[in-house]
Amino acid sequence: MRTLFFIIILILPVSIYSQSALEKGLYSINKPDAEKYIGILASDSLEGRKAGAAGGLMASEYLKNIFQEAGIVSWFDTYFQSFEYEYRKSVKMRNVLGCIRGRHADEVVIIGAHYDHLGIKKNSPNDSIYNGADDNASGVSAVLQIAKAFKESGEQPLRTVIFALWDGEEMGLLGSSFFVKDYYNSVPVFPLMSAPVIKGYINCDMIGRNKSESDATHVVSYFSPERPEFGEWLKDDIEKYGLNLAPEFRSMDKVPGGSDHMPFQQKGVPVIFYNTDLHPDYHKLTDHADRINYDKVVDITKAAYLNLWNMANLKNF
Repeated sequence: MRTLFFIIILILPVSIYSQSALEKGLYSINKPDAEKYIGILASDSLEGRKAGAAGGLMASEYLKNIFQEAGIVSWFDTYFQSFEYEYRKSVKMRNVLGCIRGRHADEVVIIGAHYDHLGIKKNSPNDSIYNGADDNASGVSAVLQIAKAFKESGEQPLRTVIFALWDGEEMGLLGSSFFVKDYYNSVPVFPLMSAPVIKGYINCDMIGRNKSESDATHVVSYFSPERPEFGEWLKDDIEKYGLNLAPEFRSMDKVPGGSDHMPFQQKGVPVIFYNTDLHPDYHKLTDHADRINYDKVVDITKAAYLNLWNMANLKNF
């Protein structure tokens, strides 16, 4: 018995350290964290996370704290990128932006999700809060877990990785549009050098629902048609890592409505967009955390992490 015990002790560290850096990050992505992040973001205490309202500001502070605790540094001097929009009155909003600096300062890749939702419905006799569990606490949970997974890997990426949580999406992609406009119009950080090239963007918007019990593995993957390898990455990773997903690949011109990949796409940035389709609770008061398929959220998060790892580290990307 004692001999067996020592054999186990000797073998266990070897099995742990035999994991690659990529796998260390991948296996840190988990269901309890998905449940925690979505549960908090979709709680009544955040009042539907309306852009510019108290609930939205509280949500942004919470997200900043998650980045800080995970060791994700701010992209700017602060984690917040503030902007205003005239929406019958001036509304003050802010993106939350963290990053991991890469070995090559001239290239960046970005993953993002919007954290705002619709706020409170006045004069509603029963439920009055648009909690937005799927739209888009689910996508935000993916970005948070992926940021932590990159840190957990212990490896500095080749390219800088930006983790972006957008405000004002529900008002017209305001946060992501502001970022893109500011990025391409800003003075370079380093004299005589252009801003780092954005090599790719991944968008996670509504990744947590089933339309029926028969589509528990269904996910839609939109990607730039000029980058067919994006689809191959997903197919290969589903098989290699046993992800319980049955992806449907759709053309980018068939995206329902708009989402935060669009400002990047318009600048010629290659994009991937994950979504699990519209459902009966879309933009309704009933978009609650107890209706989320958390196993699906975790597997889509892992898929997006693997995509981002390739974008950040493949030399020929």
